[in-house]
Amino acid sequence: QVQLVESGGGLVQAGGSLRLSCAASGRTFSSYTMGWFRQAPGKERDVVATITPSGGRTYYVDSVKGRFTISRDNAKNTVSLQMNGLKPEDTAVYYCAATLLSSYATMRGDYWGQGTQVTVSS
Repeated sequence: QVQLVESGGGLVQAGGSLRLSCAASGRTFSSYTMGWFRQAPGKERDVVATITPSGGRTYYVDSVKGRFTISRDNAKNTVSLQMNGLKPEDTAVYYCAATLLSSYATMRGDYWGQGTQVTVSS
């Protein structure tokens, strides 16, 4: 089992940047596929980006390709999401997620953080 705690959300103007971080507990962090999901008001929670246990492969939803970068540090049990060129439509609660059961390309979260709010003003 793994526990996840996100940080780094906030309010930013369109075109700005934010970096989200997720700290994970447990000694088997390097075994988990990790991902970032987001949920806007009135919408379903959707995947944003995922990364394989080794960090060798990543997946991005089309709307964030070229703007967001997911990375992980298995020595520090952390996964991060660097968000550049933020747009108002990126406004959502962002969740860190972990799984042992699904691949990075079709990730479904089994463990979730509490979420962090990202608000992009126009």
